Amino acid sequence: MGLVFPALGVLDSRDGRRNDTRVPAPQSETADVRTKSVYQPADPSDGRRVLVTQYWPRGVRRAAVDEYVRTLAPSRQLLQAYKAGQLQWQSFQQQYLEQMRAPEARAEIQRLARQASTQAVTLMCACKDERHCHRPLLQGLIAREATPAE
Repeated sequence: MGLVFPALGVLDSRDGRRNDTRVPAPQSETADVRTKSVYQPADPSDGRRVLVTQYWPRGVRRAAVDEYVRTLAPSRQLLQAYKAGQLQWQSFQQQYLEQMRAPEARAEIQRLARQASTQAVTLMCACKDERHCHRPLLQGLIAREATPAE
């Protein structure tokens, strides 16, 4: 089985590869949250294209995204520590999820969950390897927020 994170579901396929760069969200009957690289061509099925990076990606035109939400990106310190090899992926995930508990991040997650209940929302960043990217983590948070409590 792939990597399992409580409340987020399985984020990795059995063999560690993905057949598609879009990762299905933990199933929510009320939200359509997708992920893709900002470098992939736009598709009508993307719906609202939301860039969630700390830095604007090189070579990407402003018209390629509908919205830029830096609040949902990993902090500069977290991103730098991970890229420098000072943090393992598991620690990065834990710290990122902790950052997403901040009031500003919670408000954005709730707002995107509401949007995803009426149209597709595609979360984008520049990471090449989605298995080591915050997009699936954020996707799970938004999908979970959109799922009514039972």
